[in-house]
Amino acid sequence: MKHEHILWRDRKRNFLGLPWTFTVYQLDQDRLFIDRGLFTTEEDDVRLYRITDVTLRRTLWQKIIGTGTIHCDSADKTMKEFDIINVKHSFEIKERLSELVEEARRKNRVYTREDMHAGHDESNPDAYDQDIMDDPDMDHDF
Repeated sequence: MKHEHILWRDRKRNFLGLPWTFTVYQLDQDRLFIDRGLFTTEEDDVRLYRITDVTLRRTLWQKIIGTGTIHCDSADKTMKEFDIINVKHSFEIKERLSELVEEARRKNRVYTREDMHAGHDESNPDAYDQDIMDDPDMDHDF
């Protein structure tokens, strides 16, 4: 499928690094498109402001052939987590995608809160006290 204003386009590459597959990735200012299949096709997209995390994975073989896999987590219902598999210039694409995600989140005024107490150790009260130093109710009388 042809989309307007495409900033990046590539195909999933095979184990030799050749673009002989039927998966096409496209990125524009607001969305990431993934088109798969030859006889039966599936077209999916995710709005960039919905992407919550971007990670690059590169096996030794991917390093040798010059590709990488970008893993994304998102708040999208149909694409909660997905991979952009075996693409060239994967580090640069991951960085560009991260920048566009942040830009889209600012533009759409989407903010997330991180749970700062999620990993505290109940058996170590000193670690918990360090976590809550900014808590206005330090003596917990409410």
